Amino acid sequence: MHALSIPTWMVHITSVVEWIAAIWFIWVFAGVTGHTAWRALSFGMLPSLISAMCACTWHFFDNAESLAWLVTLQAGMTVVGNTTACLAGWWIWRQAKPAPDSGTESSLKGS
Repeated sequence: MHALSIPTWMVHITSVVEWIAAIWFIWVFAGVTGHTAWRALSFGMLPSLISAMCACTWHFFDNAESLAWLVTLQAGMTVVGNTTACLAGWWIWRQAKPAPDSGTESSLKGS
């Protein structure tokens, strides 16, 4: 494990732990508040977690050439993770928008 210094390992490991905690807290937040659209964000964050775990695994094995495919997987999961997090944000925004006026107010004004 000579590929990274101890402080860099600390940053990598704590970042992964922090990401897991964020996924969990968002999931709990969705349940407590009843805003279940937030659960989409928890799922949308999983590809980014996989990306981080790929990087840590590759570095753990001293950037072995036989594991170079992890770099490609990491890049792919980063793209997928950014896309799914963006889509989850859009889904949260869409679910938070007020319902369109059903016409009840305009029909009340006419009476």
